[in-house]
Amino acid sequence: MTRRGMGAGGARWCLALALLPLLPGGLGKPTARQERARQHEDRPGFQYDHEAFLGKEEARSFDQLSPEESRERLGKIVDRIDDNKDGFLTTEELKNWIKRVQKRYIYENVAKVWKDYDLNKDDKIAWEEYRQATYGYYLENPEEFQDATDQHSFKKMLPRDERRFKTADLDGDLAATREEFTAFLHPEEFEHMKNIVVLETLEDIDKNEDGFVDQDEYIADMFANEEGGPEPDWVITEREQFADFRDINKDGKMDKEEIQHWILPQDYDHALAEARHLVYESDVDKDQKLTKEEVLDNWNMFVGSQATNYGEDLTRNHDEL
Repeated sequence: MTRRGMGAGGARWCLALALLPLLPGGLGKPTARQERARQHEDRPGFQYDHEAFLGKEEARSFDQLSPEESRERLGKIVDRIDDNKDGFLTTEELKNWIKRVQKRYIYENVAKVWKDYDLNKDDKIAWEEYRQATYGYYLENPEEFQDATDQHSFKKMLPRDERRFKTADLDGDLAATREEFTAFLHPEEFEHMKNIVVLETLEDIDKNEDGFVDQDEYIADMFANEEGGPEPDWVITEREQFADFRDINKDGKMDKEEIQHWILPQDYDHALAEARHLVYESDVDKDQKLTKEEVLDNWNMFVGSQATNYGEDLTRNHDEL
């Protein structure tokens, strides 16, 4: 049976399949692991900056804009970021903007999918509601899933989702409030979900299932040497990073504590790091702040053709930003 033309049940299955990769990060702040992966992916040079500055969905929606339209809308965004209206963007203002964008799209994402799971409209999502909406078609029609990869994905993700759901469900009533469901979808944002982020990262990378991440597994998470040639320089550098910084106790592998230190470092603020990067790359006169002209002169880093669809957005109430 193909994935097309399956009616309502098939639609539920497609939705379920689309939601399978509920990996740490979601639309929230990226973990250090995700930032590292993005640095090495074959993507447009400023894509990561665009997504951090604007939000992933908005960055993607601006693909069709001309350079002139992008610059015009970027100018309007700059005016909103400049909180004290002094004509400059500081690192602090950029950091606060990135954090607000991140928070806003997390909660908008939850609001967007809420109705798909709150089947009885009681403003809570019970585990059984989520399970039925996401996995119900598979559980009722297992014979239709002949593909071994699909079967493995469902069998792996169902207990994994249940474990994550129960961790997010702080009062233990198996019904998630909006805040609890936000923790379920975006665990990297919540202190009590950190162990889940670490555990899921370990399960994703630990291919030999020994409970640790060795150097080869660490590299394989971002680079597949399919052609069997020499490794590029950046992979060699990542191996050195693993040996020098990731493997803290020097036993040749990362345990859960070391994985947490890697993907959720306590002393790392990704919004601040991105803000500093944007200022450094655009601050022509090196006064540690940006004029609108400096931003627009380097518009390709901020938005390029991947800006955000703020045409609609700027007509909305931005009090929450």
